[in-house]
Amino acid sequence: ESTFQELGALSETGMNWADGAAARSTTMTIQGTAQKTFILLLIALATAGFTWKKVMNGGAVNFAAAAPWVLGGSIVGLICSLVICFKPATAPALAPVYAAAEGLILGGLSATFKNRYPGIVVLATGCTFGTLAALLLAYQSGLIKATENFKLGVFAATGGLALMYLISFVGSFFGFGIPFIHSSGPIGIGFSVFVVVIAALNLVLDFDFIEDAAKRGAPKHLEWYGAFALMVTLVWLYIEILRLLSKLSDRR
Repeated sequence: ESTFQELGALSETGMNWADGAAARSTTMTIQGTAQKTFILLLIALATAGFTWKKVMNGGAVNFAAAAPWVLGGSIVGLICSLVICFKPATAPALAPVYAAAEGLILGGLSATFKNRYPGIVVLATGCTFGTLAALLLAYQSGLIKATENFKLGVFAATGGLALMYLISFVGSFFGFGIPFIHSSGPIGIGFSVFVVVIAALNLVLDFDFIEDAAKRGAPKHLEWYGAFALMVTLVWLYIEILRLLSKLSDRR
């Protein structure tokens, strides 16, 4: 009788394991999201190398050679991001395209900054991933918690910045803009520091979304959506750190 009980227990354990494995294959996991984020970063790195070489052109800087690729990447990236935001189910197909498009932008932009400010790209990259690691550790340890008030504050600040950038962009076509925010003076640097902080805090919102969705057993395709969200924030953070470092270099 005991033998039959042991066999029954082993059978039940095997069924539970099989059920768990089947659930993991159809639902979102944190590990799966991390793997897909890594894939998107590799794609972006590959296309960034392409436009970087276009700009550097064997040592002779030529941004015009990469300009069509950067412009095309901007358009494709914007379209992909809008579609993914409104239809998350398209993330598995469009997130890699978005990463490739953003890589084209970052490669041309980084090469241009590197030509004017030697060493800035390496420093900005280190700061970006250092910030990612530090905030991930703080989030996992409970030092930073994505409370409702925290989320509301970050959403409000991000929306305000988006509106400010939009006004500045549209105003540039009509000969006016928001003064000081693009300058290398104290106000401009202070503004950039604020933007970098807000961009970094958006990483916490991404962590919270990924963790919460994985706990709720969200559909598997949301792994790509979570990876896409992290990619968007990392691109924004990297660009803002580049801008801040360039302003600080101009002050020297």
